[in-house]
Amino acid sequence: MDKFLEVAIEEAKKGMAEGGIPIGSVLVLDGKIVGRGHNRRVQKGSSVLHAEMDCLENAGRIKASDYKRATLYSTLSPCDMCSGAVLLYGIPKVVIGENKTFKGPEEYVKSRGVKVEVIDNQECINLMETFIKNNPELWNEDIGV
Repeated sequence: MDKFLEVAIEEAKKGMAEGGIPIGSVLVLDGKIVGRGHNRRVQKGSSVLHAEMDCLENAGRIKASDYKRATLYSTLSPCDMCSGAVLLYGIPKVVIGENKTFKGPEEYVKSRGVKVEVIDNQECINLMETFIKNNPELWNEDIGV
């Protein structure tokens, strides 16, 4: 398995252990992790702290030229908000653990020139399927259903 996806899965598990939604993300620049995070909407009472947003926040200020060389990893297909951040910062590649339990606007992101790679990782699928089954109200709140 991809070592960066493994770290994103670790982040997802941290989120679950904290009572949150098990989605994790890492930002990689020149082969090094410069930011990592997990969905902390529940933990922080936040409307915007999806895993990707937490990861970008934790990465801190990065030059526009650096974002253009970065790769964002997420255990789950990024939603409209997180995909918008990818487009805003010009991140050229997104690696997705799975998009079976939720699929964000991947085709639109691709149409804007971003390379999108879906791994279909079974551990990512299992984390989300179990979470959604056990927490349907929380999942529906998070994803805006």
